[in-house]
Amino acid sequence: MMKVGVFDHLDGAGSPLTEQYEDRLKLIGLYDQAGFYAYHLAEHHSTPLGMAPSPNLFLSAAVQRSRRLRLCPLVYPLVLYHPLRLAEEICMLDHMSGGRLEFGIGKGASPYELEIYGADPREWAPRAHVEALQVLMQALTHDVVDFDGEIYKFHNAPMVLRPLQRPRPPMWYGASRAEGAAFAAQQGFNIVANAPAERARPIYDSYRQAWVDAGRGEADMPMLGMNRFVVIAETDQAATAVAARAYRRWNGNFWQLWDARGPRPYAYYPDTFEEAETAGFGVAGSPAKVLETLSDQLARSGASYLVCRFVFGDLSLAEATRSVELFAREVLPLLDVSQAAAQ
Repeated sequence: MMKVGVFDHLDGAGSPLTEQYEDRLKLIGLYDQAGFYAYHLAEHHSTPLGMAPSPNLFLSAAVQRSRRLRLCPLVYPLVLYHPLRLAEEICMLDHMSGGRLEFGIGKGASPYELEIYGADPREWAPRAHVEALQVLMQALTHDVVDFDGEIYKFHNAPMVLRPLQRPRPPMWYGASRAEGAAFAAQQGFNIVANAPAERARPIYDSYRQAWVDAGRGEADMPMLGMNRFVVIAETDQAATAVAARAYRRWNGNFWQLWDARGPRPYAYYPDTFEEAETAGFGVAGSPAKVLETLSDQLARSGASYLVCRFVFGDLSLAEATRSVELFAREVLPLLDVSQAAAQ
């Protein structure tokens, strides 16, 4: 059976935020019971796309609602963190979860979010990202940090906390290009791609080639994730109606900061769920339709891990719960990783 995880922007639903947090925590308990591999939480700032701008804070609550589910910020925009402070928080969460923490790193998807926080996305941020990653990796694996960079300088800085998982928790990288996938393979990171099967295939192929070129075996390869919106109901019509409504709000949340600050730099997600489904970003329907669609996309892309967005926009707790239960019972047991990865 293929490993399947959950991705969540935790974007604004229009309900009271206290209620929204509690609903998400209830769903985390359901993901845990249903046998999903991991809960991946995005980080965004100054936008309704991310109502959990501190993933570590939210996941410290998720730790208490789960027992097996792995918990994974995806991703930490490194330039918004002090690398030593981040290393300490990673160690805390790893111990609090009993060694269930994984985490992703990235440069930040939106230049406007970085600018609001005073991080120049054109010059300072790219340099800071490279150095912050180097410091973080040292801080998680050494008792003392010594680093002499252009931006970060540390001399004999003690690292009292160490992660429970050694040498460090598993790491993830959001890969949108083939060269990014090759970098992730060289570092031994898992990846997730937000792209239709045809665009995702070269990303995974680049990763696999870089992994082989480094002299590593196929059996040891990290997970190559594919991210999809998924809504399931008893009929295609019922699922599509829910998905269309919720996606409309999610899409508005996704673009709100971009539209307020300047033009959209690229045409990424379509404006309607119908267009998104046609383009291959998600699927809504009966369990049979969802299984067929996802199996086909996994096979054509070559992904080895599926990440589902079961709740987005104004999907209610009841709607999301029904979708997750149907997926766990009628789709998850039938997804075959060997068929997907072998294509």
